[in-house]
Amino acid sequence: MSNNDAFNDEPVSGYVKVDRYNEEKIEAVATHYKDILGQLGENPEREGLLKTPERVAKALQYLTHGYDIKPDEILKSAMFQEDYSQMVVVKDIEVYSMCEHHMLPFFGKAHIAYIPNGHIVGLSKIPRVVDAFARRLQVQERLTNEIRDCIQNTLNPMGVAVVMECRHLCMSMRGVQKQNSVTTTSAFTGTFLSNDKTRAEFLRLITASLD
Repeated sequence: MSNNDAFNDEPVSGYVKVDRYNEEKIEAVATHYKDILGQLGENPEREGLLKTPERVAKALQYLTHGYDIKPDEILKSAMFQEDYSQMVVVKDIEVYSMCEHHMLPFFGKAHIAYIPNGHIVGLSKIPRVVDAFARRLQVQERLTNEIRDCIQNTLNPMGVAVVMECRHLCMSMRGVQKQNSVTTTSAFTGTFLSNDKTRAEFLRLITASLD
């Protein structure tokens, strides 16, 4: 089974639904994790750990399945010509990713806006793009830029804005052990960079409550 077949189910307009695993990869990764359990002082043959290597291998393959997805194809699958040139905002998009430095999770929310320039995109595709990049080994700074660049390069809007707020378990579970810290990153293009009022409106909208 090839790398691109790792999660193949039925193709959906240029990307695939995650549904099953590459068994060869699962077996190879599980073997290493069995050795790791022994190196940690555990008994990998005891009842509670017998299937742990396989479970971890499957979890890791799922958590990094974004490598097999083309985020630009997600957007291209639902682009529509539309005479609309006001800001489109999708906020509070849940983010789950893995820090590439310690392979521990970081999670939070992404807030994304773009100003159309002849084309809009199906709203569900923006969270899918977030997931496609997040389901890889990442750093938050690069993840923020990748989402911005994908939307800008594919839709060619008048501007893109991305703000991401995440908690990192590599900071709360180990190292400095600060449980309540939140990391915020931002990335802008076009009008959001050049126009202070436009950027301020975006920041106001993502902090406003609908209640």
